Amino acid sequence: MPIVRNVSRAVGQLLQSSGCGCGISTVPVRCIGVSPRQVASDASFHSVSFSESDHPRVLITGGLGQLGVGLAKLLRKRFGKNNVILSDIRKPADNVFYSGPFIYADILDYKNLREIVVNNRITWFFHYSALLSAVGEANVPLARAVNITGLHNVLDIAAEHNLRLFVPSTIGAFGPTSPRDPTPDLCIQRPRTIYGVSKVHAELMGEYYHYRYGLDFRCLRYPGIISADSQPGGGTTDYAVQIFHDAIKTGKFQCNLKPDTRLPMMYIDDCLKATLEVMEAPAESLSMRTYNISAMSFTPEELVQEVQKHVPELQVTYNVDEVRQAIADSWPMNFDDSNARRDWGWKHDYDLPELVTTMFSFLGSDSRIAQAN
Repeated sequence: MPIVRNVSRAVGQLLQSSGCGCGISTVPVRCIGVSPRQVASDASFHSVSFSESDHPRVLITGGLGQLGVGLAKLLRKRFGKNNVILSDIRKPADNVFYSGPFIYADILDYKNLREIVVNNRITWFFHYSALLSAVGEANVPLARAVNITGLHNVLDIAAEHNLRLFVPSTIGAFGPTSPRDPTPDLCIQRPRTIYGVSKVHAELMGEYYHYRYGLDFRCLRYPGIISADSQPGGGTTDYAVQIFHDAIKTGKFQCNLKPDTRLPMMYIDDCLKATLEVMEAPAESLSMRTYNISAMSFTPEELVQEVQKHVPELQVTYNVDEVRQAIADSWPMNFDDSNARRDWGWKHDYDLPELVTTMFSFLGSDSRIAQAN
């Protein structure tokens, strides 16, 4: 292999003698060689169609996150327990493991992921694996690998095997130069986190694969998602979950955003319903590949007022986190989701009062209210 050695030596010398004076940082990377996913320039792919009696075979990656387990439960109820495979690289809890098929799947392992799709005759693919904003900023190389390289693996496999592919996007795909009130489907985005950048990349790559290869790619931009099943993780919108836990446990809540910070939010059941609906929508009804979806938009002050209807003694203080506040100030205040409502009939079920009542019912506020009374 003298030619390969000579090329490697030449590249090494070129990098070491860079004339720009910039230091080149080296990080561990996963080498990806030539694989069967190479797509011919004249290839054309089409999504699988299903008869009335047929059910899709579903794979969910990153399934142990906030949305994956709930989505699996919803899809299993609709398509049958054994038709929905949940996957992740972490060990699931017993209740998740025994609730339906679960397998280990690493989206950076292209060969293994392709084998899973083939062996299980997958037809629908929900790709939830991603490093979120705070974790991504702390480890940009890993976020780039998971959120971008992993996405490329999924896109190639989905195109090769005629899958219907769903990849979620986010409120974080917008930036400080985006119109904020309302934020339309198509506008300047320019996010300033690696998470947001990777989601814009996913939107554009999915659209490209659709028009270039006919891949049935579908994407929704989620607002802040509120769920009683998940613990707050320190994210910018997590105050809207933390307030319920604090109201029940201590009766005191400290908010890290300004009281008038308006952000679009959604209860998890609406989020999962929208995801299923857009996947079931006839292809001819979709005028675009990525849609905004929204349900409500509120400020911390408005949420506090609604929560205090259930826990009147709740004491609230504000200690603004400048980092989170800067992120929130760069995000949309309201999503314009009129295209989703027109094209495939999107309609939310939960407004702010219904959201608060539902959260308290799940988190067991009755005992605290009884004690207060």
